[in-house]
Order: sequence, then structure tokens, then C-alpha cells
Amino acid sequence: MSMHPLLKVDISQLSVAERIQLAEDLWDSILAIPTAVGVSESQQRELDRRLEQYRQNPMQNSSWKEIKQRLGFSE
Repeated sequence: MSMHPLLKVDISQLSVAERIQLAEDLWDSILAIPTAVGVSESQQRELDRRLEQYRQNPMQNSSWKEIKQRLGFSE
């Protein structure tokens, strides 16, 4: 059974869209507390490297819309 005791709901009874929304809402609630998700030094260095790469050439990257189109997702 997929029932989480905090939710008091059988998650398997939710539609896929509802489960995706639930996951997004849960993640957003975690991100609302900046210190809740820490990163290691190596992860921070990689993030800094990617940010610097973006700043040097922002047009090199793809928008979320372009990525979804390449993956075959429609708007």
C-alpha cells in the first residue's frame, strides 16, 4: 500500500498528474527553507562552474521550452 501516514491518503489512488503535483508541492515546501537542502563542497564548485560558464556565454544554453520540445513534450 502507498499510504503515507502523514497524508492519510492512498497515493496510488491519485492520478499521475496529481502525484506529480504532490511531488512538486513537497519539493517546493522543502526549498522554502534555504538551509533544508545542503550541498557538498564539490557540488557547490560544480554549481559555481556552471554559473560562470553561463555568464560567459548565456546564449549557449537551451530554454526549458526548447528542452521539452527536444524530448517530445508538447506545451
